[in-house]
Order: sequence, then C-alpha cells, then structure tokens
Amino acid sequence: MNKYGNKKAVVDGIAFQSIAESKYYEQLKWLKQAKQIKDFKLQPRFLLQESFKKNGKTFRKIEYVADFEVHNLDGTVEIIDVKGHETKEFILKKKLFERLYLNSLKVVTLDDSFGWIELEELKKLKRKGCKLSGQQTKAKKAVRKVNYPEAQRNKQG
Repeated sequence: MNKYGNKKAVVDGIAFQSIAESKYYEQLKWLKQAKQIKDFKLQPRFLLQESFKKNGKTFRKIEYVADFEVHNLDGTVEIIDVKGHETKEFILKKKLFERLYLNSLKVVTLDDSFGWIELEELKKLKRKGCKLSGQQTKAKKAVRKVNYPEAQRNKQG
C-alpha cells in the first residue's frame, strides 16, 4: 500500500501503483484486441523543465510521467492519468503539462456508481448531490464517461 492508501497491483508482470490503474490497463488491452484503439503505451514521460545550473548548483530536470498514452483509431492521442484524488504536486505538474504540450491530460477515476469517469466530472456530480440513488440515472446520462461506446456495445453483444 502506498502513502495515499492505494494497493499496488501486478498484471502481466507489470507493477501498477493502484488497482484502478491495473484495471484501466486491462481495459486498454481489451480495447486494442477488439480493434477499438490502435495502441497504447505505459508510463509515457514528458519533460516539464530541463535541468539547469545556478550559482554552482545543479537543479535536476522535472518530468511528468503519465499512466497511459492511448492512440485512437482516428489518429488522436490521449494522455491518461488514473487518480483517486489530485495532490498539490500533481496539480502543478498538470498545469505545466497543459502549458507545454498540445495534448490535454485526461484524469480519470473508477467510481462505483459511474464506472470510468473524468475526475472533474465526478467532482461536479458530487457537488450537485448526484451520488444519491434517485438522481443517479439522470446523472449518468449527463456524464460523458471515459470509455468507448463501441466497445461497450461489442461487450454486451
């Protein structure tokens, strides 16, 4: 278990920082096999600031390591990070990433009620009180889930 309470998981000999991250990996494997995505990469690295020297002291580079890089069938690329919550360090790195790179960073979480959902969307829904069962159906329709509809239809059929 790490300092944020996440249980580490190993799938296909790959160590993941959380069970949710390992489940997202399994979903991506399935989507690739089902030809719903072209490919994906694990742990893509992005340089946020180069190393530098100042007053005789060397400052190390700052990198952001995302969880996944997904290559879609239409040629677009999504950078995905699986989070239960955002730390101050992550929020800062996300801002730097957004400033420096064309691709947007998509932060997703696995919610018991909504499945894979962007973390910001889940926060909005919880602020509105949509976690109540009477409002879940309405909220689910309003949410743009972070999954692929074609894959869900294929999964059911």
